[in-house]
Amino acid sequence: MKKTKRLPGLMRLGMALILAQGLGGSALAHDGEDHASAADVKIPKPPRCALYTAARVFDGFELRTDAAVLIKKDRIMQVGTLAQLKKQCGRRIDLGDATILPGFIESHAHVTFQNVNKIKVLEHGITTVQDTGGRLLAPTGGGGILRLLSAGPILQAPGGYPLNVFGGGAGGLDQVGYPVASAAEAEAVVQQLVNGGATAIKIALEPGGEPGAPWMMPHGDQPVPIAPWNLLSLDIVNAIVVKAHALDRRVIAHVGEDTGFERALAAGVDEFAHMPCAAIDPALLEQAAKTEGLKFVSTIDTLSSCVKDGMGVHSNTAQLAAKIAACETATPGKCAGILYGSEIGHDNVPWGINGEEMHMMLHLTSGASIDFTDVLNVFKAATSKAGENLGMPLLGTLSPNAPADMIAVRGNPFERFKLLEYPDLVISGGRTIVNHFKK
Repeated sequence: MKKTKRLPGLMRLGMALILAQGLGGSALAHDGEDHASAADVKIPKPPRCALYTAARVFDGFELRTDAAVLIKKDRIMQVGTLAQLKKQCGRRIDLGDATILPGFIESHAHVTFQNVNKIKVLEHGITTVQDTGGRLLAPTGGGGILRLLSAGPILQAPGGYPLNVFGGGAGGLDQVGYPVASAAEAEAVVQQLVNGGATAIKIALEPGGEPGAPWMMPHGDQPVPIAPWNLLSLDIVNAIVVKAHALDRRVIAHVGEDTGFERALAAGVDEFAHMPCAAIDPALLEQAAKTEGLKFVSTIDTLSSCVKDGMGVHSNTAQLAAKIAACETATPGKCAGILYGSEIGHDNVPWGINGEEMHMMLHLTSGASIDFTDVLNVFKAATSKAGENLGMPLLGTLSPNAPADMIAVRGNPFERFKLLEYPDLVISGGRTIVNHFKK
């Protein structure tokens, strides 16, 4: 297998600069976009400082009890005890029997393509989304606005997915797909995407035909094309990966079955946008599990109808998780990983934190028994691990100098994930967006 770069240093530096300077601007105008979260909403200024206390604080790594979080303007300063921090800020907010957490990261969204209301997503606990397929945008948001990191349109084979299912004519930077017919053309488009602000490059390796897959269902008045669909050749995929890595960008692959899975692995992609829909050859899952740094975004709830003869997205998740666990036992830190993603933009999942996705992740990735470490890993997959994958290791944490993206819920979400879907407090870049604790 081709050796690939994972989270290169220059990308980490670039993402750190984005976090430090704030986000703004867009690559292309689009009349249909929901601009309400940026243009029509008055964004409050962050307070000089605020000290939040609660019965529980999850900092992205561990769960603490009776802890406090100190925020100064748009940054997290420290997590500690009230006794340690109380002299640093006179503005104390006691949330009582509540849990404070970092804002969640959605690793697979179609906010732009589906014109999802960004305010609603933010209000429901997601402070950052990776937008994986749609009009190209430069990085935006982060200070009272949903932080959106765009991959732009999906690179695809001419006549193939996603344009053959969702429409968009010949494709382009303002569509869901962008066909490329040669390695040279693919390299040029990757350069265009990066120049326009893409934080990752997404490709489609989807021949169609998987029972229960959302892309095998009619969209509007457009019938489902007869499978198999055209696929990017291995030479083109190789060219995309090499060019993207040279530009310090990850490559994300939409894959639903064995052919695309094998091609993505052979080219050295960095991330699978979904847990595959059709049952995957166990030998390929074994190879993937042993690929250091490779990430799979869960999207189990969205693809829950992907089942044939009892096999599909659920069996893929369970088998892959077991193989990753075995790999970690043999070679710690040298294996693949699974990140939280609900695919915001689909009508069958919440446009915010998805408790059912977390529930499925927990039960399918924990093996024969579930302990608190398994629960903790699900939360990490939506916070610190997701931020690290984006090349922004402070994102999704309450570490010193992290963006002050924070949520809180009454009660204990480590015992009941559903609480997270309706956060009682949402803070973005130090700015309070939702506060039900006042009531």
